[in-house]
Amino acid sequence: MRSIWNGAISFGLVSIPIKLVNATENHSIHFRQIHLADGGRIRYRKVCELDEEEVQGGEIGKAYEDADGTMIPITDEDLAQLPLPTAKTIEIVAFVPADQIDPLQMDAAYYLSANGVPAAKPYTLLREALKRSNKVAVAKYALRGRERLGMLRVVDDVIAMHGLLWPDEIRAPEGVAPDGDVTVRDAELDLADALMDTLGEVDMDSLHDDYREAVEELIAAKASGETVRPAESGDAGGGKVIDLIAALENSVQAAKKSRGEEGAGAEGEGDGEVADVHPIKKTSGKSSPQPTKKSTAAAKKSTAAARKSTPKSTGAKKSTSTTKKSTAKKTATKKQTSSSSGSGSGTKKTASSRRRTSA
Repeated sequence: MRSIWNGAISFGLVSIPIKLVNATENHSIHFRQIHLADGGRIRYRKVCELDEEEVQGGEIGKAYEDADGTMIPITDEDLAQLPLPTAKTIEIVAFVPADQIDPLQMDAAYYLSANGVPAAKPYTLLREALKRSNKVAVAKYALRGRERLGMLRVVDDVIAMHGLLWPDEIRAPEGVAPDGDVTVRDAELDLADALMDTLGEVDMDSLHDDYREAVEELIAAKASGETVRPAESGDAGGGKVIDLIAALENSVQAAKKSRGEEGAGAEGEGDGEVADVHPIKKTSGKSSPQPTKKSTAAAKKSTAAARKSTPKSTGAKKSTSTTKKSTAKKTATKKQTSSSSGSGSGTKKTASSRRRTSA
């Protein structure tokens, strides 16, 4: 890796020659401005406002613009004469616990490399001292024409330095917090804790820039002349929370499903909805005794016996219907007999009346 600054770490009376190397790199995709009519590239040229002529880099200097618009020229010689003890030195001023550094102050990150063989021993001494103390070093250094604040800590076997903003460069969060008093219930905190536990930890190396990958695919498709299909936009939700409890519960269930955990929802909650729970009404003042193992077994046996007796009851129904049919036949026979006997008596009466008439 190419060094961007050479100097030394001042550790008391110990001087450690080092090289400063960028610890991060920017993977953002940069675009050029073009003329839409013909695709020509748009470039910016440095032009003097007075004579409207283009100026080369060697003819450009620095100046400070006063409040009334007056330009005050400042040369490199002027800046070189200023007392700047950290011009080529990273001067350690204190060692503090890491939690005393506000993350809001974090800026760019660098690796410090030992510059040469003689620097290896003091470099290793400072590194091991930082490891054993569990502290970080606060230092001052100068880079790109200004003095800066830094924090030195150990990353693996290397000393890393984080540029820090000065305390007066951190703005107070005035007017940022929600207006009014907001009360959070314990049930809401419990669900928030459950969601945090469900999401758990993540391997930071597994995180990547999805948007950058989509832009790269778009560029590759256009370069090959392929038709670019619009991506499906997800539902962002609009930032509106209707029911905080329901949103937290659904978030927990969704997090469990996304991680493939078993029992993501309760039984009967296949669609993610929460089942209604209704209290059981008591029929009397006394609570019913809990069933024992013996009573449960007896109930099972009686149920099995009832199932076995079901075919017999069906046969009884058949015999009952047969009996009803035979009874109906006997009743019809009796009616026919009675009707025939009635007609016979009527015939006997007619014959007797005929005899009397003939006499």
